[in-house]
Amino acid sequence: MNKNRNIVHMDLDTFFVSCERHTDSSLNGKPILIGGTSDRGVVASCSYEARKFGIHSAMPMRMAKQLCPEAIILRGNSGVYTKFSNAVTDVIKESVPLYEKTSIDEFYIDLTGMDKFFGCHKLASELRQKIIKETGLPISFGLSLNKTVSKIATGEAKPNNEIRILSGTEKPFLAPLSVKKIPMVGNVTYKALCDLGVKRIHTIQEMPMELMHKVLGKNGLVIWKKANGIDNSPVVQYHERKSISTERTFNQDTTDVTKLKGMVVAMTENLAYQLRRGHKLTACVTFKIRYSDFQTYTQQQRIPYSAMDHMLIPVVLDLFKKLYHRRLLVRLIGVKFSHLVEGGHQINLFEDNEMHLNLTNAMDKMRERYGDRAVMSAAGMEAKTISRFNPFNGEPPPLLPNRRH
Repeated sequence: MNKNRNIVHMDLDTFFVSCERHTDSSLNGKPILIGGTSDRGVVASCSYEARKFGIHSAMPMRMAKQLCPEAIILRGNSGVYTKFSNAVTDVIKESVPLYEKTSIDEFYIDLTGMDKFFGCHKLASELRQKIIKETGLPISFGLSLNKTVSKIATGEAKPNNEIRILSGTEKPFLAPLSVKKIPMVGNVTYKALCDLGVKRIHTIQEMPMELMHKVLGKNGLVIWKKANGIDNSPVVQYHERKSISTERTFNQDTTDVTKLKGMVVAMTENLAYQLRRGHKLTACVTFKIRYSDFQTYTQQQRIPYSAMDHMLIPVVLDLFKKLYHRRLLVRLIGVKFSHLVEGGHQINLFEDNEMHLNLTNAMDKMRERYGDRAVMSAAGMEAKTISRFNPFNGEPPPLLPNRRH
């Protein structure tokens, strides 16, 4: 591992809340919840004042209201948040040689070699102050020799602070922390580690790598390396998308087949247009369905490379038909296209006809001129919340996470 690397991880503190407070100062110091406002909604972001009550992101909004009845609940505005995010990105872009934007409020910056001229910690600290001054948003950062340690350090620096982990001190810094602090350790992995009696990173550092591999497979090896401060992954400015997907959780569980099929058609249509706009083709279609008892089923099907509605919609509807049980209430449905490659539609000698191709081209031209939802299939007209996000522009999704529809 290169001991001379200098990687900064920057994260905007309670980003959505900070944006709302920047717009309305009367929200300062008050418990704020942002996310779906209905009982089916979840918390996308919450202020530190709300976290004192045990509230966290991805928590059901109904539970959050019970924990903190006096909290101010806001639906949020993805357009405003995207604007603030772009402002921060512009400041970073003009100040550093290489950066990676991993989400709407999170950045990795490679300052390797800059210490010969400025001093990496000084440069990162000045950049943080510049962001605060020009955008009015609080931001924290961690500086170390790799992404993993820097990201964990940022979490320890919050709120609105900075931490530098000197080369050679990674393991002592990580040792006393909870294993939950390790990126990629979710609830399931955490439970598996707890069953082994592993709750602190120090314990993983003392475990043989082979034991972690035996218990958790390949993920065990990755977690062991991260726990020991080992991470050679580079800062990459642009990531090529390997898949695109969309899903919807209904306000009320439903068995309305017409509504479900309409949503399936609209979601497939929207993703297919995104493929064509990005000059991509898919070779694998996946459908996902979750029932009211939270039982979730997925099924996928390989297909010849395509980005055409008339090829993709029947495949997704067929998968829906295979997974749908009429007697159960449906909570969520989702569609995913994967195995993406660059390219345009190859005309199929037997299945394509000139009418389909001309219709698709005409619809795409109307969408480019008047918007993504300017024209659509009649079956999908009720699906008014389909994303207008372009997944192939190199930017992370601007939409609120965990938003119920």
